Amino acid sequence: MGVQTSSKTMDRRQLLGTAAMAIAGTAAATLFPAPVASAATADAVRPFQINIPDEALADLRRRLAATRWPDKETVADESQGVPLSTLQDLVRYWQTDYDWRKVEARLNARPQFITEIDGLDIHFIHVRSNHENALPLIVTHGWPGSVIEQLKVIDPLTNPTAHGGSASDAFHLVIPSMPGYGFSGKPTTTGWNPNRIARAWVVLMKRLGYTRFVAQGGDWGSPVSNEMAKLGAPELLGIHVNLPGVVPPEIIKAIAAGDPAPAGLSDEEEHAFEQIKLSFSKRRAYALIMGTRPQTLSGLADSPAGLAAWLLDHGDGYAQPAAAITSAVAGRTIDGHSAGDLTRDDVLDNITLYWLTNTAISSARLYWENKINLYLPANVSIPAAVTVFPGESFQAPRSWAERAYHHLIYFHKADRGGHFAAWEQPALFSTELRAAFGSLRQPG
Repeated sequence: MGVQTSSKTMDRRQLLGTAAMAIAGTAAATLFPAPVASAATADAVRPFQINIPDEALADLRRRLAATRWPDKETVADESQGVPLSTLQDLVRYWQTDYDWRKVEARLNARPQFITEIDGLDIHFIHVRSNHENALPLIVTHGWPGSVIEQLKVIDPLTNPTAHGGSASDAFHLVIPSMPGYGFSGKPTTTGWNPNRIARAWVVLMKRLGYTRFVAQGGDWGSPVSNEMAKLGAPELLGIHVNLPGVVPPEIIKAIAAGDPAPAGLSDEEEHAFEQIKLSFSKRRAYALIMGTRPQTLSGLADSPAGLAAWLLDHGDGYAQPAAAITSAVAGRTIDGHSAGDLTRDDVLDNITLYWLTNTAISSARLYWENKINLYLPANVSIPAAVTVFPGESFQAPRSWAERAYHHLIYFHKADRGGHFAAWEQPALFSTELRAAFGSLRQPG
């Protein structure tokens, strides 16, 4: 039972409580500059609260209990996909012990809003720092993620003095749900690709009254941030990405042709070549089907167990970048890959959000919409920063980053963390962003 329908009126009745909206509206109005708070036009910013019906949660549990299981895999490892026992254990916990209301309360404790941009409702969290001269920052999630990924970094980024930083490290934080994801609207026409999302994000930040801001992204958030940088918006001071677009065309060409690494690569570059080759040859099947036939995955809208398996697996099992999620689900470190701060409930929070909003297919269409190679050099000229996390799908060499980001103001190899860096290592991730954007702040 999805919580969104084709009718905006019914959508809001299901998701928003009238009383809760009134309370949130009173508290939230002070977060915006006066022109935003008083807006009463199509550009209005409307308070938002999540209120999932009990019936939707009961239906989820009923479907989990009625799961029709496949046969057990014929191998003793994860090489055929998510092992049956792993999924059965997770589904059993999901059905009997997991509590969605906990994360719903965490989300509702943050100021959330909806605004229409380019004909589509955009949901976002907006937390302003109490520190003067905080730097506005928009953070974009990816797939199979959501705004839930960033919940743990809200306090460290907006209130740094309570988390080992100084007042001059503070950010005003905007965390939107991408179109077709979470509580944002689902596109009913084609065209919502990274460039269009980038343009919408610039509109969003300006609508919130910000005349200067920075952007951050990993996974899909990386190309969205790259595209923002190439729009030429004078308000955007710089970007930070943790899955940078840096791979030289000759590397992509060699991998596509099955050729060995080009001559003359450094040890670091050759290591990256081997990582990318493995990813392209063994771990991209999920992306290929979403990029070509997303509607065929309709079973994900009907089976929560099937949805869980799909969102858990990046085609790499116990390797990277899904390793931290696998360890979190298992409740122990698997093959040396730490879950960091990730827990089983964190993972289920995100999967349950996809289920309750019925966004398995609408989110997958972003792969179909995309027409750019996310790995090729980003060709970004404005100030850019890159953090390389060891658990990412490949370790971007600085030499490649300098060719792709022409004004590289920060480059650092972290000692822990992976593809879902903000989720896995929120304290480290927050420290990286403070360092990355430090040179772009105005003197206090």
